[in-house]
Amino acid sequence: MESLTQIFTTQHSIYILFGAAFLGGLISSISPCSLSMLPLIIGYIGGYSDEKPVKTLIQMIFFVIGTGIVFSIIGAICALTGKIFIGNPYFALIVASIILIMGLKILDVIEFDMPVIIKEIPKNNINNEFIYPLILGAVFALIGTPCSTPILASIMAFASMSAKVSNAVIMLFLFSIGQGLIFILAGFLTSKLKSAKNFYRISEYIMKLSGILLILVSIFIFYKIFSPILVK
Repeated sequence: MESLTQIFTTQHSIYILFGAAFLGGLISSISPCSLSMLPLIIGYIGGYSDEKPVKTLIQMIFFVIGTGIVFSIIGAICALTGKIFIGNPYFALIVASIILIMGLKILDVIEFDMPVIIKEIPKNNINNEFIYPLILGAVFALIGTPCSTPILASIMAFASMSAKVSNAVIMLFLFSIGQGLIFILAGFLTSKLKSAKNFYRISEYIMKLSGILLILVSIFIFYKIFSPILVK
């Protein structure tokens, strides 16, 4: 069990988890589900005007900052909660189970609805081009759409096993950056949004691959938990 804990505490491994968190956000952003929501989100925040692409770009940057703030807070909560249980094989078992379930959901082996904290996106009643996208980004992070939740839940599970709160915060922040790149890019290329549908087929394969990787990671953690028992 000690070797399993070291996976989440050594400096070398934490860099791998940082990269995985960013990649996880990037993959969730190009899923068919996310791509289908992209025009709605861009239109809701900044419209599709080709005359003001810079304005839309700035609004999308603030949108991503809003998601980053919320995800960073979530990362801190995961780490503070997990620090109580680090080194506990039962906690590692729960983490591995969560990752396995999310991998199976991505592969559509099992189906269930993810909980939604906020049911409705707030309207722009404050007439502010910066605060409103920031708030909307925070709301988007709390909505927990089925598009990103399986990967997000897995990263949160990893973050909960981090020995440092700062590492968990960075992991979730990098996830938000990876997830937000597609929004920033779309904000700059608003006239090219329709071409997003061309990525649907490729993104489906990428999502399936990420599901397989999550399952393999969960199997590895299960192995680390039970191998000492099997050896005896």
